[in-house]
Parts: sequence; structure tokens; C-alpha cells
Amino acid sequence: MSETGADARAGLGLFASLRRLVTTLVELVHSRLDLVGIELQLEVQRATSLLLWAFAGIVCGTVALVLLAVTVLIAFWDTHRLLAAGCITAVFALTSLGMALHVRRRVRTRPRLFGATLDELQHDVAALKGPQP
Repeated sequence: MSETGADARAGLGLFASLRRLVTTLVELVHSRLDLVGIELQLEVQRATSLLLWAFAGIVCGTVALVLLAVTVLIAFWDTHRLLAAGCITAVFALTSLGMALHVRRRVRTRPRLFGATLDELQHDVAALKGPQP
């Protein structure tokens, strides 16, 4: 009878160990999904910001082209109207150029999508494999 009781306790210990393993795996998946969600949110914010900067650059570029056309028309008028229109055009053109360079730099230096999640999963795989001989 004592062997049956020991076997039952060993079986319960096995189920408790299995339950702890499943709980740990669920917690691990939960934390990784949280990380994916955070990274996705950051990527959406970055993309939104990038689109806003691109839109502002396009608007400034359009204004610069319109003012350039106005400058050409004014060139045939009397005195300093050309200088004023040229300066305004230059300001908008330089602003547009600066925004375009800013957008290009941000596109080139963007972080890897889901980089932290992939790094953590790689660490998890290495930990599960154990030390290599």
C-alpha cells in the first residue's frame, strides 16, 4: 500500500511540476506579446510622425513653387518686389529642403521592426538550449 501512496504522490508532484512549467510558458508568451504590442505602438507613432513631416515638407515645397512663379511674374514689375518675393521663396524652399533631409535621415536610421522582441526570443531559445559544450 505504501508503494501506491508513493506512486500517487509522485504523480501529483509530476502534475504540479507540469502545471508550473505551463504557467511559466504562459507568462513567457504573455510578456513577449506585451513587448510586441509596445513595439507595434512605437512603430505606429514613428510612422505617423514621419508622414506628418513628409506632408509638411510637401506643403512647403508646393508653396515654394507657387512663390517662385509669383517671383517670376513680379520680376517684370518695378523695384524691390522681386527681392521680397525671392526671399520668401528662398525661406520656403530651404524649409522644404530641411524637412526632406529630416525625413530621409529618419527613414535611414529607423530601428529594426520588433527588434527587442526578436532579441528576447533569441535569448529565450539560447536559455532553453542550455550551455553549449
